[in-house]
Amino acid sequence: MRQRIETPEAVYVHIPFCTNKCHYCDFNSYVLKGQPVDEYLDALEREMARTVLEVPPGTIRTLFVGGGTPTVLTPEQMTRFLNMTRNNFPQRSADFECTMEANPGTTDPDKLAAMREGGVNRLSFGVQSFQPDLLSAIGRIHSVDDVYRSLENARQAGFENVSIDLIFGLPKQTLGDMEQTLDKALALELPHYSIYSLKVEENTLFHTLYERGELPLPEEDEEVAMYRLIMDRMKAAGYGQYEISNFAKPGYESKHNSVYWRNGSYYGIGAGAHGYVRGARHVNVKGIQPYIDAAKIGLPVLEKADVSEAEAMEDFMMVGLRLLEGVSRREFHSQFGVELEDRFGPALHSLTEGGLLEETAAGYRLTDRGILLGNEVFGAFIN
Repeated sequence: MRQRIETPEAVYVHIPFCTNKCHYCDFNSYVLKGQPVDEYLDALEREMARTVLEVPPGTIRTLFVGGGTPTVLTPEQMTRFLNMTRNNFPQRSADFECTMEANPGTTDPDKLAAMREGGVNRLSFGVQSFQPDLLSAIGRIHSVDDVYRSLENARQAGFENVSIDLIFGLPKQTLGDMEQTLDKALALELPHYSIYSLKVEENTLFHTLYERGELPLPEEDEEVAMYRLIMDRMKAAGYGQYEISNFAKPGYESKHNSVYWRNGSYYGIGAGAHGYVRGARHVNVKGIQPYIDAAKIGLPVLEKADVSEAEAMEDFMMVGLRLLEGVSRREFHSQFGVELEDRFGPALHSLTEGGLLEETAAGYRLTDRGILLGNEVFGAFIN
């Protein structure tokens, strides 16, 4: 087995606090009220310091702050947090991308100024829908007006690289609803959009309702029609679909998420955060107080395991084929020292014959039909 020795060029930091818990959310997040936020920031600082002692960073190309809702931090907390990231990961590339997730209604001018001063240069707003009834039905507490106000505040603060998230396949959502949401989203002329299908995850209110037969999801044909509509509308508006769920103007593709899709290494810091460093994956302690306590005595790791070469190869294919450019023979050989076809020849042949993959000069990518049946494709590479 080849030992992965590269130093990560990407950092993920988790801020697990939210104003409320959405009905579909299974992320490691907790309602903000009463939480020890400053003690959590103390713990983050300790974890960062220990992490960079164990695996000293080189040049960092991307930093992604997710949650939860990182923008529930006060301006003062935000300044402190961003300073600690700079102190622990000081060497940054010329094209450094620092993304922060945000919810509409949580980004006033003072907070945005603190974010800009601290090095944030990309925002990702969780909008999900432009229809008030759907927002209410999924547990979002922001209004459509909050969306426009937050985006205008961001523009006034000097943020140009802004993305919004949308969800399709919501309960009672129709194709007409999706059309209206796309109309309003595209009218904003943002450089990037992430548009995901709803997944009903365990340990969510939606899962409970689904198990009871009380979650009125669209029929599969209608959900597929929504996805086709999304792809057609985004293409017509000049956006490149560079990943199954992501669309961008040229040059605005997410650099950080591309690390995941290319099976790259990354530091993972914060409660419940996942990391992939030197060929091992780890997940941190999830609860707020347990994480704080664990960070006082060492790295707050809950589980850590070396990734076998076979598993790493499977991961390479499953995440890499999410990218519309597909997977590269050269990169596969670079990571594993074997030829792509030697390892996955039968699966590649079967999927190509079935019209789900097509061979390119560089490797393989999804066909138009394969994009619609991605899970079937990815599953073919799991033994």
